[in-house]
Amino acid sequence: MTAVGTDDPTVERATAAGAALEIEGVSRRFGDFLAVDDLTLAVASGTFFALLGPSGCGKTTTLRMVAGLERPSAGTVRLAGQDVTGVPAHRRPVNTVFQSYALFPHLDVLENVAFGLRRRRTRDVRARALEALELVELAHLADRRPAQLSGGQQQRVALARAVVNRPALLLLDEPLGALDLKLRRRMQLELKRIQAEVGITFVHVTHDQEEAMTMADTVAVMNRGRIEQVGAPADLYEHPRTAFVANFLGQSNLVPGTVVEVLDGGRVLGVDVAGTRLRVPAARSVAAGPRVLVGVRPEKIRLVGADEQVGTAHDVLRGGTVVDTSFTGVSTQYQVDVGALGTVGVFAQNAGGTPVHPPGTPVALAWDPDFAFALDGDEEPAAGTVDLDDEP
Repeated sequence: MTAVGTDDPTVERATAAGAALEIEGVSRRFGDFLAVDDLTLAVASGTFFALLGPSGCGKTTTLRMVAGLERPSAGTVRLAGQDVTGVPAHRRPVNTVFQSYALFPHLDVLENVAFGLRRRRTRDVRARALEALELVELAHLADRRPAQLSGGQQQRVALARAVVNRPALLLLDEPLGALDLKLRRRMQLELKRIQAEVGITFVHVTHDQEEAMTMADTVAVMNRGRIEQVGAPADLYEHPRTAFVANFLGQSNLVPGTVVEVLDGGRVLGVDVAGTRLRVPAARSVAAGPRVLVGVRPEKIRLVGADEQVGTAHDVLRGGTVVDTSFTGVSTQYQVDVGALGTVGVFAQNAGGTPVHPPGTPVALAWDPDFAFALDGDEEPAAGTVDLDDEP
């Protein structure tokens, strides 16, 4: 099964814009294990593309096939329109930045960056290496050894070494995974700035949702060797098409319901959820039948008093009890037990003047129906959430 076929609008846009990378019908088997399953996607030239998914979903295997470090069991890999499926790694116009940096400890920073240029006998090696170091704002450390640098500085040197060769495609394999949280966020902005400045196509493999959404122009969410959905970060977040995407990209509350009526000239679906009538815009529903999963993001929900009257412009789910309250700085996160529907998450912005609801408080949940979406009711509501029992 092809997850994103040639009729996918993202593939069409990338091809029209001049694709730097095209993967067509690619699979990779390791014995009986199918790591990548009939994968098709295209990455437009000059863009920052993120391949996002949990550990073991096949994203690194995909990157290694693009780099030439793995041979596909089936399918075709093209770079700038040229079939490179059988071309060895050293002959592809591709560079890779790994999490481990892989700098030469016996060479100073300048020579680390210049290494590839010298091997290719490029002219003006020193000037080009310094230019790359200036790009990552490390020219003043050109004579230091890697051991004298911080983790973030080493990562920037590794990036300069990759960029200096001006590859057609730069692959980044979890490049920020070894950095602490604050440095990782700074490097996210740096990577985005550098990509925009040099114009090289970046393909970034990560399991970090925030990282993908912060940096990428386009995100492909991968699960079990297939692409679940491709699009701009905001589009994936606001219009998920599967439960996995809804839960993996941020957080979602998904509850089962049944479509029982169509309102407003077909523009709104009336959905029965445990005896409560909720509304979902028809344009935000991907369900084929009456059984649906109604989804609402935690930050779209407002906590109100258990018996508080709410205007008809909002949908209301009553009978909730706060079971956990967590202060996170910019927001307070609540877990609300709504009986048979389970636990619903709510993020309340700490804007001042908003009361805090301690555990045990009876509440109702209210939201604008325009923020709701509906998925196929046959999907597993917990797909894409972290299962602690599966963690090593």
